[in-house]
Amino acid sequence: MSAKRTTTDRVRGRGGRRWSEVLTPGRVLVGALAALGLVFIFENTRSTEIRVLFAEVTMPLWLALLGTALIGAVCGAFFMRRR
Repeated sequence: MSAKRTTTDRVRGRGGRRWSEVLTPGRVLVGALAALGLVFIFENTRSTEIRVLFAEVTMPLWLALLGTALIGAVCGAFFMRRR
């Protein structure tokens, strides 16, 4: 015999969690900010000169912004793991 399924079983998403548990307001806000950040990065496509310590490099601005965002994300993930 199989167990009866309830309405709550059908509402649950992957891993047995409800969508309301997975999509918290904080996660939605972070996702929206990440999307806006990517739009900002890829809208700035002109080349610019960037000074890195002693060298001066000419590169697309979007690449410099994306690199900075990735470095910030790695640093943030590192410090969140240490809590």
